Amino acid sequence: MPHDVTLITTIAAALGFGLVFGFLATKVKLPALVGYLAAGILLGPATPGFVADAHLAGQLAEIGVMLMMFGVGLHFSLDDLWEVRKVALPGAVLQIAAATAMGMGLAYWWDWTIGGGLVFGLALSVASTVVLLRALEERGILDSFNGRIAVGWLVVEDLVTVLVLVLLPALAPSLGGDTSGVDPDANIWMTLGITLGQVAAFVAFMLLVGRKLFPWILWQVARTGSRELFTLCVIAAAVGIAFAATKLFGISFALGAFFAGMVLRESELSHRAAQESLPLRDAFAVLFFVSVGMLFEPSIIVEQPLQLLAVVAIIVFGKSIAAFVLVVVLRYPARTALMVSASLAQIGEFSFILAALGISLHLMPQEGQSLILAGAIISIALNPLVFAAIRPLERWLGNNPRLAARFERPADPLAELPTTTARTKLAGQVVLVGYGRVGRRIARTLIENGIHFVVAEQNRDMVDELRRNGIPAVAGDASEPAVLIQAHIAHARMLVIATPDTFHVRTMIEIARTLNPDIRTVVRTHSEEEAELLRQEHAGKIFIGEEELANGITAHVLDTFRQPAASAH
Repeated sequence: MPHDVTLITTIAAALGFGLVFGFLATKVKLPALVGYLAAGILLGPATPGFVADAHLAGQLAEIGVMLMMFGVGLHFSLDDLWEVRKVALPGAVLQIAAATAMGMGLAYWWDWTIGGGLVFGLALSVASTVVLLRALEERGILDSFNGRIAVGWLVVEDLVTVLVLVLLPALAPSLGGDTSGVDPDANIWMTLGITLGQVAAFVAFMLLVGRKLFPWILWQVARTGSRELFTLCVIAAAVGIAFAATKLFGISFALGAFFAGMVLRESELSHRAAQESLPLRDAFAVLFFVSVGMLFEPSIIVEQPLQLLAVVAIIVFGKSIAAFVLVVVLRYPARTALMVSASLAQIGEFSFILAALGISLHLMPQEGQSLILAGAIISIALNPLVFAAIRPLERWLGNNPRLAARFERPADPLAELPTTTARTKLAGQVVLVGYGRVGRRIARTLIENGIHFVVAEQNRDMVDELRRNGIPAVAGDASEPAVLIQAHIAHARMLVIATPDTFHVRTMIEIARTLNPDIRTVVRTHSEEEAELLRQEHAGKIFIGEEELANGITAHVLDTFRQPAASAH
């Protein structure tokens, strides 16, 4: 070749092998990204044959992290994060502390330094937001309340990890790591203050300026009518904001890209932005996971099987159990706790970044990175099985009410309808499940027409607010009999399920009909497949989002053409 084609070779090999192994992984019912990691192992230096350029792959992986976190931000707004703050913030911080302690305990058993144990424990404590997002999307529960809690929990984890990444180099000398390039007179509290100030400045800029500026720019580009310019604007915003966040504010690429997605979500064109950027995000996600696989040492499985087993146990069981207990203690249902636990039973991109930093600072031995990578690959492969175990566990808890009662906090005032609620409002009423964007509109119409209703909502803060406004509401998961009983479903005329979480719709309907055989049901769903399944079970009136939108537009068009031409608008 007359010129260097290393970049082209690396991309071609990563995408080609990623396609083959991703296809094989899906054939054996594993996530495609397990195949991408396997492709990386094959292209890495630990296996014979062609070896891709690890340096170039690492830079491509950085772009992949930016675009993946940008996609996460497009699906999660600041309002969503604020809505789940009371469970996500304390829960994530305490769960990180618990998992870090477990990892440090293992490291102490292996005679590692305190610094090595700290990095190792932190790497095991942080789950992959990308893996979680894909898992929730595949199950159609990303927009559910439980889904928002899980994503918010991991966002808090990412924010904590960003602080750790900035502070760790300054702490390295006192933890027994590399002292080169570190000012010995530097004050750790000053370093912490500067770091927090930089994060606060970046967040303030994005909230005060970026939230208005970037959606406006996106709208101006969209007005040109050029699809390629629109896609270019979206990608430039993702990568540009991430780069500027690092250079100007000292924030990680990942966090910068995440906030870029969050501010662009404020635009009315956010759905189009997500759709247009999806192919490029998926392509670079493949490059990211392939590059991670290239760092893996397969020999660790044979040489240290017991250590690897202990690592996987902490990731899949240890921190998941800790998260379950924390969610229950924070007075959320056992079903929410199971969802959060399953979401955290894996590690990913930030774990790899932490491990690499720990190696570069000479805090953690090389075997630690290999154990983290192996634990990530195994936990990601097992994660679909963990999610699949949620339903059997829910049924088991349902069949053991005494055991289930142990996981519920007693005397929860929000879990019971106030005794001051007028009895006239609890006969022939509507039981409205979910008080999101759709639920609010339904409630507004019911109020305007003088129809009584009771809201069943998982968001405790929302229930508290509804009660202050004089609206009867009960906190909890409507797929649990106690919640519908509190909503007086036995005397209701209609059950309206307005929540986007269609995972437990059939259970809600079954409970409602058991308690009230004459009740009429209305269900919201997003896909024809779900609607067909519900029709087969006689789920009552079913509304499909896209179908109702089409019906509304069609009705308006027909009404317009029925009018005389002079009066048409």
